[in-house]
Amino acid sequence: MTRGAEPYRDALGMDTVDLARLQFALTAGAHFLFVALTLGLATLVAVIQTRATFSGEPVHLRMTRFWGQLYIINYAMGIVTGLVMEFQLGLSWSGLTEYAGNVFGSALAIETLVAFFVESTFLGLWIFGWDKLNRWAHLALIWVVTLTAYASAFWIMVANGFLQHPAGHVLDGGVLRLVDLGAMVGNPAALLAFFHVMGGAMITGGFFMAGVSAYHLRKRTAEQDFFRKSLRIGIGVALPALFFTVTFGGISFQTLQPTKSAAWTGDMDRLAEAQAQMVAAHGPGDYLPPVGPVQAAGITMMVLWLVMTVVAALSLVLMLFRPVVRGFRLWHWLLTLMIPVPFVTVLSGWVFRELGRQPWAVFGLLRTADAMSPVTAAQMRFSITAFAAVFAVLIAINYWLLARQARRGPGAESLGAPATPAAPALSF
Repeated sequence: MTRGAEPYRDALGMDTVDLARLQFALTAGAHFLFVALTLGLATLVAVIQTRATFSGEPVHLRMTRFWGQLYIINYAMGIVTGLVMEFQLGLSWSGLTEYAGNVFGSALAIETLVAFFVESTFLGLWIFGWDKLNRWAHLALIWVVTLTAYASAFWIMVANGFLQHPAGHVLDGGVLRLVDLGAMVGNPAALLAFFHVMGGAMITGGFFMAGVSAYHLRKRTAEQDFFRKSLRIGIGVALPALFFTVTFGGISFQTLQPTKSAAWTGDMDRLAEAQAQMVAAHGPGDYLPPVGPVQAAGITMMVLWLVMTVVAALSLVLMLFRPVVRGFRLWHWLLTLMIPVPFVTVLSGWVFRELGRQPWAVFGLLRTADAMSPVTAAQMRFSITAFAAVFAVLIAINYWLLARQARRGPGAESLGAPATPAAPALSF
């Protein structure tokens, strides 16, 4: 029985299910942009603070504060987008939560506890603990924040892995019930994707740090040594992360559903065979994902990975020559222009993963149309307009804040700065 859309198509030929899918794609994709940079920057800040704590070098302490402030800006906006996305998940996809919420909802609940109680608490202690806590305790805080950020991402991927390849459940009274947490947590579709996402976050954070540093080197700001060190760290993290990511991405192809695998190859015989298998198992229907968009997303992801690898490898060679690091403006321009490339790459990978699952919300168990809430076309049009507007504003604000803070340089950071003493009271 279909819980979802009424048989309506708008002027663009999109029915209500298509509109709901577009809404979730926009909100989840926008949130993913914040997540990728947050994970990457958290790790880089933790590494830099570790160096500062052991060496006592002032430049590394200032690097921790500058990049840490950019991390906090992105983290705060990511929390807001995550809350908005959770709201629209309940608004538009009640059929999914009714049918499978007892299973994948457990992973989301753990993620919420990790993100909002552990990670946020320790991040607050890290922010307000500068010059108040022992330096080793303060260093431990940022590592707890970083590890809990990855724990949060892990549980999100466990939930997503269940939607891709359901495991650890039974059908009880028309709904799914979790019976084997270990099977769900150990799902290869979740574990491989988690390491792939982790590598992608390192690439995103590394190129962001390298690009901002290259901007300041090109502008000949007063903090040349500061940004030379930052550029080296950014490239030094991004290059191995590129190979780490492509390794787990390649292994992940072994977990592709037959329909997605056939769509990726575009082979007509494989497509027909996959369709026939799904019809035999689930009855009449069209079970193939859109071949063109799946291939386009996959190719985009791979081509951009190659571009980033070439740029990172070239940058590693150029960094061996100090005069080049100081004065090669064309290279600085290139690294600055590379900042958005990892974001496009991770979005392409996400589209490839999610679009290839269609027409299933829970592969082989619940179709996307059946996962929808009983909303009307007018409600969905209003909803998608509202959510798109909110996310556009949040993304614009985040970009403006990051760009302003990055341009101002390390001299303008307020993270960890000593409080301004209060003015003495006047007496008469």
